[in-house]
Amino acid sequence: MKETLEAINQMQADGIIGKYAIGGAVGATFYLEPASTLDVDIFVTLPTVPGGLLLSLSPIYEYLKTKGGRLEDEHIVIGGWPLQFLPANNDLEREALAEAVPANVEDVETWVMTAEHLAAIALRTGRPKDHNRILQFIEQRAMDPKKLQLIVARHNLNSKWEQFERKFLEGKHG
Repeated sequence: MKETLEAINQMQADGIIGKYAIGGAVGATFYLEPASTLDVDIFVTLPTVPGGLLLSLSPIYEYLKTKGGRLEDEHIVIGGWPLQFLPANNDLEREALAEAVPANVEDVETWVMTAEHLAAIALRTGRPKDHNRILQFIEQRAMDPKKLQLIVARHNLNSKWEQFERKFLEGKHG
């Protein structure tokens, strides 16, 4: 992972990407027991091109290929880790990126989304594996429920949260 994170940090230093944070299953492992995952989700802000309306990940892939990365489907593999770069496309993801917290992995400084933002993004996405991740956050007391509720309310996810509670939490306490 060290080589992977060093490459991402260098990409940021070289202006290829702006702020970044690790999200998804790998981001959750900073707070929960590790889970099986196929890739590392890297949420990013991309430098804007004056007059440009379309975002392109091509500069990321081209840059990383010059650093020894290789393309595999929608991923680029660096240091043995398949990476998926995801532009922060909505207010929730942009907030998660802005409020990401520093972390140290193998003596490399990096950024990871907060547990509460990871849970809110999982709630919005709503796949079974996302619901399981939210349950893990709750069961392992790995997040602040009050902070999560503020994020849920701020991003209009109240109805999704109510559905989640009815389906998974009714009758359970803790």
